[in-house]
Amino acid sequence: MENRYYSKTMRNALKAIRNTTDKSTATEMLPKVTKMLDKLAKKNVIHANKAANLKSSIQKHVNTLQ
Repeated sequence: MENRYYSKTMRNALKAIRNTTDKSTATEMLPKVTKMLDKLAKKNVIHANKAANLKSSIQKHVNTLQ
């Protein structure tokens, strides 16, 4: 049950950062989401490579924002 909660929270955070069009808001959210992904990978809720791929994709998204 705990893993399901953390997975859902992670998915909501990723959705929130991907739907953001404001660069300052996204830059503010980025470290929190990155930290969350790292913790979940460390606890083996998600695979380490999946966490790396997700971090990379949200970083690219933030970089493309104006």
